[in-house]
Amino acid sequence: MKLLSKKWIVLISISAIVMLAGCQKEVSEAEENHTKGNKNNTVDTEEIVGIDPGSGTMSIANKAVDGYDLDLQLTPSSEGAMLATLDEAIENKEPIIVTLWQPHWAFEKYDLKFLDDPEGHLGESEKIHTFVREGLKDEKASAYELLDNFKWKPEDMNEILSQTKDDVEASVAAKKWVEDNRDKVDAWTEGIEPVEDETVQLAYVNWSSANASTNVVKIALEELGYDVKLNMVDMGVAWQSLAVGDIDGMLMAWLPSGSAAYYKKYKDEIVNLGPNLEGAQQGFAVPEYMDIDSIEALPTK
Repeated sequence: MKLLSKKWIVLISISAIVMLAGCQKEVSEAEENHTKGNKNNTVDTEEIVGIDPGSGTMSIANKAVDGYDLDLQLTPSSEGAMLATLDEAIENKEPIIVTLWQPHWAFEKYDLKFLDDPEGHLGESEKIHTFVREGLKDEKASAYELLDNFKWKPEDMNEILSQTKDDVEASVAAKKWVEDNRDKVDAWTEGIEPVEDETVQLAYVNWSSANASTNVVKIALEELGYDVKLNMVDMGVAWQSLAVGDIDGMLMAWLPSGSAAYYKKYKDEIVNLGPNLEGAQQGFAVPEYMDIDSIEALPTK
């Protein structure tokens, strides 16, 4: 009888061990499936990949991070480094959040979307403005008139950006755009007096959008007879140089948000010729495969 009892005890113990092992396997499988299912969940994202630390884009991005009390690190880098990180993440179907703007070729190459900004911390729709130095209208009237006439649309800029993403130089892409859009360039220069032996200094930052507009205008000014010098500088240096008269103009000021701090500081020392492009936007962008549509859904502290 005692022997029989011992056998039952052994059988029950073995059954319990098997059942426990089975439960542990089910739990492990469930956890694994949960992890796989949440591979693109923003909980796995610890940062927002930014660009140049002194840019207006980073300034408003910081305001958004603070405004929404996000538990994410805003990491400064450069446009090129940000895009390389974005490319790698998309290739591996990993979650990523970047600071980005439109027009930009990345929206043509990748399936991206801006996250909704219901509290408006990233600002409203942007316009890209042309600014010139004080006195340019009197000293270089033809250049002033051309810069004042320069207006184009996001789809125009995107034609150039779609080429530069394939390592085509901005100057080459701009030349092709001018050749294909002769009527638009002729409208900018119509009635303007040609010049001889005059130089125009333009500043730009190493952004794809600034490269596109600056190189197109360079060609139009050269057709009027100007020797055009392009100066690639940091954004803060561009505004300061314009204010003291070291450069003649720039075509890359995003308002009302992107360049707001610089505009507030220098607006009384320079001349605003108004928007050269309307309908621009900047914000936090993510790949379409990420199941998130609003900044409010990001992790908070």
